[in-house]
Amino acid sequence: MEKFSKNYGPAKILYPNNHHIAHLDLDTFFVSVERLQNSSLTGKPVIIGSISDRGVVASCSYEARQYGVHSAMPMKMARVLCGDAIIIRGDMDLYTKYSKTVTEIIAERAPLYEKASIDEHYIDITGMDRFFGCYKWTKELRKDIMDHTGLPISFGLSVNKTVSKIATGEAKPNGELQVLKQQVLPFLEPLSIKKMPMIGNKTHRLLRSMGVSTIGTLGKIPAEMMERLMGKNGIEVWKKANGIDQAPVKPYSERKSISSEITFESDTIDITKIKQIITGKVERLAFKLRKKQKLTSCVIIKIRYANFDTHTLQKHIPYTSFDHILIKTSLELFDKLYQRRILIRLVGVKFSHLVGGVQQLDIFEDTPEMISLYTAMDKIRWKFGEKAVRRAVGI
Repeated sequence: MEKFSKNYGPAKILYPNNHHIAHLDLDTFFVSVERLQNSSLTGKPVIIGSISDRGVVASCSYEARQYGVHSAMPMKMARVLCGDAIIIRGDMDLYTKYSKTVTEIIAERAPLYEKASIDEHYIDITGMDRFFGCYKWTKELRKDIMDHTGLPISFGLSVNKTVSKIATGEAKPNGELQVLKQQVLPFLEPLSIKKMPMIGNKTHRLLRSMGVSTIGTLGKIPAEMMERLMGKNGIEVWKKANGIDQAPVKPYSERKSISSEITFESDTIDITKIKQIITGKVERLAFKLRKKQKLTSCVIIKIRYANFDTHTLQKHIPYTSFDHILIKTSLELFDKLYQRRILIRLVGVKFSHLVGGVQQLDIFEDTPEMISLYTAMDKIRWKFGEKAVRRAVGI
């Protein structure tokens, strides 16, 4: 099913530029990949997540959503709501592979793109209308992705990232929608505030208590009142409700990384000490990933010996920002890399192939208690500093 733009009438504000931003989103990504492996799942309620009642839902099909199932819901509740659902543990290696394939297709064609998460991309195709046509170009890119991967994908095309993302949501499932510059406000006004970025459950409850249910009503609230109500975020929410978003599409590169290394005052062969240092560094880097809402899929360990010989070893893993996974991988790499048994001058850790996204990708086995533990520890770190809570082994 495809959805196309409507004649919404003239916009109420003048936009400062003529940007053309496309937002592409793979529909129910995990479920779609599983259906490629097993076509009998098509049309049936499918839940991806932990196979035990103690876990949570990582993703679910539209058929399961009709029963009230949604991501991050406790699996026990999901089973009650949709007793006929087919539950699959999930395969993050497979999902990561398909995500990278889609990114490669986009990279071959797009002048400027940003990988926002494992299943989302923004593309700045400003100027394409003079040569090829932005809508036609994006439509053909979507077709290429579907033909090459077999995955359903939707896109929204508009003047900025906010409006294009909302348009994608309206185009789903497996559709496309263009919102031209003069159509932006008439398009946004009747939509629920739930469909707007930055509106979480807490903000939604606050606005609904004020009688605000649509984006149009939200946009009519004075900006000063929104600032008093929500601080700086209030201004951003007000801008988005009025179709204003200056955020650029950030060039994506698999080489983006975060790293930390230490040169010892005296060369050492104390392996216990070195592993403690690696553990501490990984813990701090993983916290920074979560703080910036980033995930990594590549861990790199670096060793420099006393004679200045330098060696590195890397391993590709499913996207994550969890300490316990990254620490385990880092220590395994160190054990494989350190074979010469001579004094070490420097050791370093690097996480690369970063993408945007909150940690939800390793919850097939991790219980709600594990996720709650990370959330609690990170809140303490945000308030009192990153050294407020640490593993004893990494100190």
